[in-house]
Amino acid sequence: MAQVVVYGRRAALRDRRGALSHAIHGAVMLALDYPPEKRFHRFVLLDDEDFVYPDDRGPDYTIIEISLFEGRTEAARRLLISELFARVEREAGIAPHSLEITLTETPRVNWGIRGTNGADLGLGYRVDV
Repeated sequence: MAQVVVYGRRAALRDRRGALSHAIHGAVMLALDYPPEKRFHRFVLLDDEDFVYPDDRGPDYTIIEISLFEGRTEAARRLLISELFARVEREAGIAPHSLEITLTETPRVNWGIRGTNGADLGLGYRVDV
């Protein structure tokens, strides 16, 4: 499971949501061997006064937070971050210096999905990549 939340300025991301979603999902599928139909993205578009960050990040400053089941290798997580930087720049025009990424892994038992505890859920894909 990978739940993605993207935070950024409304003016900067409004017209980039589709490109960002495509870039993020492409990176997740490649790095984590993730199924194409498992796309879970939320965009939090903030007014300028609601998004405080250092000036050197620029007006496109964007945060991507991804919650994952634990179990991915360090190599897979490194590849995911690398792919996110490359794809978000190429597909959505957000430079790496304006992008921050956080991966948070938690045990499957800490998830509830479709009325089932995540530890008991049949996934149909591997987590140990």
